[in-house]
Amino acid sequence: MDAIISVLEKNGLVTAFAVIGILMYVSYVISKKLTRGRVHGSAIAIILGLVLAYIGGITTGGDKGLADLSIFAGIGIMGGAMLRDLAIIATAFGVHLEEVKKAGLSGILSLFVGIASSFLIGVLIALAFGYTDAASLATIGAGTTTYIVGPVTGAAVGASSEVIALSIAAGLIKAILIMIATPFIAKYIGLNNPRSAIVYGGLMGSTSGVAGGLAATDPKLVPYGAMTATFYTGLGCLLAPSILFLAVRAVFGA
Repeated sequence: MDAIISVLEKNGLVTAFAVIGILMYVSYVISKKLTRGRVHGSAIAIILGLVLAYIGGITTGGDKGLADLSIFAGIGIMGGAMLRDLAIIATAFGVHLEEVKKAGLSGILSLFVGIASSFLIGVLIALAFGYTDAASLATIGAGTTTYIVGPVTGAAVGASSEVIALSIAAGLIKAILIMIATPFIAKYIGLNNPRSAIVYGGLMGSTSGVAGGLAATDPKLVPYGAMTATFYTGLGCLLAPSILFLAVRAVFGA
């Protein structure tokens, strides 16, 4: 057993891929057997991943979740920004430019409407929970757009670590809700073609949530929704710490 553990520790990234592969398999089995596909396997995998991260953090007292256990250290690399960005870029290669052109102005407008509406909802929620300073309001509002924009904004405007953590949590909840709800609402909003997927990705914004939700709806739509959702994240990182933060500070003060 010691020899096996030693091999797994020395090949951390390979171990990480094996662990995630097993987790995904179990998640899709649960999705098929217990929910009959109504809750996508990706959503279940995210929930299980959060549970394992919590267990890892409680067990080791660290701050990297399961990656704090030496045998699972490779998960910290696999879940890092490098492979995440590679996956997003690889997904975008499935897009046909002709379909993108059809979205036209509506696709561009969806990005700005999606960011502004999500940010506003986040600010209102933060106000309801007693936050009144501009930095906290803007950070939580940015987190409601995506869990990437939240910490970027928090670091830029000087928000506390607790508020940044809340912004990440808000973004994760949004991603999971999008992933679960998309297959249920797709037929009611006409989400059945590349153009609508582009607009949907721009309005919702969460790359993981949109990709998972569209995969459960129609896998062919995933690249289109993921493409605008990726632009959404980049645009959010530009607007939230600057224009949107200044607007919040103008209304609520420093």
